Amino acid sequence: MDIARRMDFLQTSVFTDLRAEKEEFEKNTRTRVLDFTLGSPDIPPAPSVIQTLCIEARHPGNYRYAVDPLPELIEAIQKWYQTRYRVHLEQDEICLLQGSQEALVNLPLLYCNPHDGILIQDPYYPAYVDAPHIAQADIIYMPLKEENDFLIDFDAIDEESRRKAKMMIVCYPNNPTGATAPDWFIEKLIRFAHDNEILVVYDNAYSDLVFEGEPGQSFLSFPGASEVGVELNSFSKSYGMAGARLGVLCGNKEVIAQYKKLKSNLDYGIFIPVQYAGITALKIGKDIVKKTRETYMARRELIEKEFTAAGWPIHLPAGTMFVWAKIPDEYEDSYTFAKKLLNDTGILVTPGNALGEEGRRYVRLALVVNSFTIRQAAKRLMETRFFLEHQDQNQ
Repeated sequence: MDIARRMDFLQTSVFTDLRAEKEEFEKNTRTRVLDFTLGSPDIPPAPSVIQTLCIEARHPGNYRYAVDPLPELIEAIQKWYQTRYRVHLEQDEICLLQGSQEALVNLPLLYCNPHDGILIQDPYYPAYVDAPHIAQADIIYMPLKEENDFLIDFDAIDEESRRKAKMMIVCYPNNPTGATAPDWFIEKLIRFAHDNEILVVYDNAYSDLVFEGEPGQSFLSFPGASEVGVELNSFSKSYGMAGARLGVLCGNKEVIAQYKKLKSNLDYGIFIPVQYAGITALKIGKDIVKKTRETYMARRELIEKEFTAAGWPIHLPAGTMFVWAKIPDEYEDSYTFAKKLLNDTGILVTPGNALGEEGRRYVRLALVVNSFTIRQAAKRLMETRFFLEHQDQNQ
């Protein structure tokens, strides 16, 4: 049977490919790979969240379809947004998700006909480009440059792209660069979307992982935001519930209503014990969020200190759980560099090429490993003189 043409645009996940390389290396060398690739949080939920999930999973009645969300969870989300972001949400401005990636993939189906445009940041999280392909929309890239602090240059988006685009996906704090967005940028984003009639899909998964300046904000806390967009938020990064798959889409009422209509044809809601666990997470979340942020902050400072001493200058990210690190000039691209790094040191990183053309000279390191692993990686870099040899040759 012939596969649909849309599948021609989809490739195996880069993380699947990297896992295969990891397994092959360990098989051939019998050396444990130090893996900095997949951003799967290693910080577990608070014990009370796990306890809630276990207790509710014992109730036979919780295995029914969850077509309607638990009212207590919707109320908890409203309180969360009011307390954390100073944003008032009505019930019809909220939709539960099986993880925020669900909406990232499906939202283009609501607003994009074949060959409509979707503005995507480059570099990007892979789902941002998979979604347009599934909807048969055209991707319009917005390059994120280091000289612009990895912020979108709205003035560089030409008139044709503005007319073609139906929606845009924006992420700050940004995966993979770690950049954060100042207020003036969000205000400009809202004006740009309003003037060009473009729907903003704002991925706010890392708002609790901001290490410099003011705490992370909600896109919806800015005037006019709900008129032009929606926000995705996640229980994965802040509350350690990545595998439990719970997220929220909130904002523009029309978009929320249309998404609920689509979702009613796709699934039967979120497993009820997971919803109860989400309620507990929001009730006791302040302390666990603080601890999680402090853990990632300590790791980013440690990796900067240890890797820089080993010859790889690392610049601290302003937010997220990732480091966006430059590669030496002598390598053709980040794929070549990452392959050499794995073969010589047993350290596995995500090549920036896999996250967009603007990632050609960078690799991404996920801070989801403990301090021991970071020190072990720095030790391998030092023992193999992987970067020190480059310095010797350039002297």
